[in-house]
Amino acid sequence: MSIATIDRTPLSTVSPVAPAPEAPAPRRLQAVPTGTEARGFALYVGLDEFKALDSGTDLGHVVEQLKALLAQLVPSAETYAAVALAPAGAGGRDVDVVRLALQDPAALAKHRQAAEEPEARQRTGVVIDISRKRVTLDGDTASLTYKEFELLQYLVLREGRTIDRTELISSLWSAADDEIPNERTIDVHVRRLRAKLGDYEDIVRTVRGVGYRFDRHADVAIRQASTPSPDFF
Repeated sequence: MSIATIDRTPLSTVSPVAPAPEAPAPRRLQAVPTGTEARGFALYVGLDEFKALDSGTDLGHVVEQLKALLAQLVPSAETYAAVALAPAGAGGRDVDVVRLALQDPAALAKHRQAAEEPEARQRTGVVIDISRKRVTLDGDTASLTYKEFELLQYLVLREGRTIDRTELISSLWSAADDEIPNERTIDVHVRRLRAKLGDYEDIVRTVRGVGYRFDRHADVAIRQASTPSPDFF
């Protein structure tokens, strides 16, 4: 009688083949209407020379770095940089000034609309009320903290002077304060103040390597008691 043998050769393990990942569908820009194609883009950068210097750079270096990044991402891309020029002391957000100076269609349309509706869009400027410790921007009260108002007031009362960071710290902060800034963190307090000043942030100017000063514009009004500036006798 024959005895059947059983083949005990182990079966080879077959790993499942993972499906190839699908290539992501190209994203279509919403601003591109049907029947047209995107051939490039414009990136408006609101950055004046003082802000660039305050960050330890300059406009030329920023442009070079942006062009180098684009060359790394898309080596075949062509670039052209244009500097937006505006009258010295022009108010408004930097990026809006840039868009208007470079003839951005949307910015031009908004500017024309504002010109056609002067009463509805009238700007009343900045009112710095020293006696009431209040700042209004185009009629709306700015939500400044006590310390932010003290910082602005200190610069306003010393109009025409550049105040260094050390003087600001020693004059506005005391040992009783929970947090006393150093010369580097005082810049953070100034940036927060500027952010709350909105379109009028440039009334607080940076003087490279020295400190800060108050720049009065035609649309800035100061209301104060009879006490004169402490720097004039």
